[in-house]
Amino acid sequence: MTDWKPKITTFLCNWCSYGAADLAGVSRFQYPSNIRVIRVPCSGKVDAMHVVKAFEKGADGVYVAGCLEGDCHFKNGNTKAARMVAYVRRYMDEIGIEPERLEMVTMSAGMGYRFAQVATEITDKIRRMGPSPIHAAIETGKAA
Repeated sequence: MTDWKPKITTFLCNWCSYGAADLAGVSRFQYPSNIRVIRVPCSGKVDAMHVVKAFEKGADGVYVAGCLEGDCHFKNGNTKAARMVAYVRRYMDEIGIEPERLEMVTMSAGMGYRFAQVATEITDKIRRMGPSPIHAAIETGKAA
C-alpha cells in the first residue's frame, strides 16, 4: 500500500480559492497531483449531496475552499459552506466514518502558496488514514 495515492476532491469558489489554485500553478508551487478540482460559483453553492457524491465516486478526502471571512463575493457563501461542512462532518461521525476526511478552508486569490500547502497537508493526512471506507463498502456491495 506504499504506492497508494489518495483521491482528493476539492470544491473551489470561482472568486478566491480557484484564483489561488491558478496562482499556485503559475508560480510553479509544488503540490500533489491527486487533487481533483471542481470549480463552483461560490463555496456556498456546494450542497451536502455534492460532498456525499464525491465520496461515492471514489474520493478518499474532500475539501471545500472559499473566500476569507468577510470577503465572500456573495456576502455569506463561505459561512454557509462552513455550516454545511460542519453538518456533514457530524453525520459522518455518527455513521462511523472519520469526519477528518472532510475539511473547510478559506483563502484569497493571492494565496497560491496556501493552496499548495493545504493540498499537501490534506493529502498527507488522508494518506495516513488510508482508503475511504465509503468507497470500499460500495465496491463490495455492503452499502445500504
